[in-house]
Amino acid sequence: MEQKQNLAPSPAFIAASWFALLVGITAFLIGLFNADMELNEKGYYFTVLLFGLFAAISVQKAVRDQLEGIPVTNLYYGLAWFATIASIVLLTVGLWNATLLRSEKGFYAMSFTLSLFAAIAVQKNTRDAKAGESKPKDELI
Repeated sequence: MEQKQNLAPSPAFIAASWFALLVGITAFLIGLFNADMELNEKGYYFTVLLFGLFAAISVQKAVRDQLEGIPVTNLYYGLAWFATIASIVLLTVGLWNATLLRSEKGFYAMSFTLSLFAAIAVQKNTRDAKAGESKPKDELI
């Protein structure tokens, strides 16, 4: 008898993922709010954060769809990766040219990285939890 593994993530992992996402985004936004930079610069970094979060979730979804046999066009897959890489490059170029202290640049880079990673984890948990709900209880054992 073959046993199926429960795909649903643990409540602790779900909570940790959401906590990391909220901490990363909140830290980034508090840093922007307190930063001594022009409003257009703050808008640039905020937009890059939103773009990066959306792009990272798109990559995770496309990769997961392919693994589960759900058709994903090469165009969408490529655009998702391009957008993720572009958001990282845009943040890097922005921070490289910014007149900020190195510690501030590191702070933005780390909170951005934490946010992207946590967004991927939250999306994965959401999908896994949904997949776990749709399976009959006897298949999860």
